[in-house]
Amino acid sequence: QVQLVESGGGLVQPGGSLRLSCAASGFTLEHYGVGWFRQAPGKEREGVSYISRTDGTAYYANSVKGRFTVSRDKAKNTVYLQMNNLKPEDTAVYFCASEDETGNSRNYYFFGGQTRSFGSWGQGTQVTVSS
Repeated sequence: QVQLVESGGGLVQPGGSLRLSCAASGFTLEHYGVGWFRQAPGKEREGVSYISRTDGTAYYANSVKGRFTVSRDKAKNTVYLQMNNLKPEDTAVYFCASEDETGNSRNYYFFGGQTRSFGSWGQGTQVTVSS
């Protein structure tokens, strides 16, 4: 069964850090590009970061550039999102998803100058930044 599971969310003070994990089962995650997304209450889901399957090239939304870092651990079949200097506006449910290069999945997001489709999604993990 193909599955993505996010973990690592929680409550953190402004300026703090969290590391989110996106663990895959049922397939090899390194064969896919992986996106991180977030959705705050009353807002649309937005793309936060993306890591390519080929050379690990990473892209970031302007709002998180310089604060967030995406990486892979191939041995653990996991992608991480390190989030530093967190701000209250980072509060959201964070999701990871694997890229669908066929384009058949109609969840389109723009990363690195290209519109990409994402097929398999995790259930999300809550991140709350508050003092």
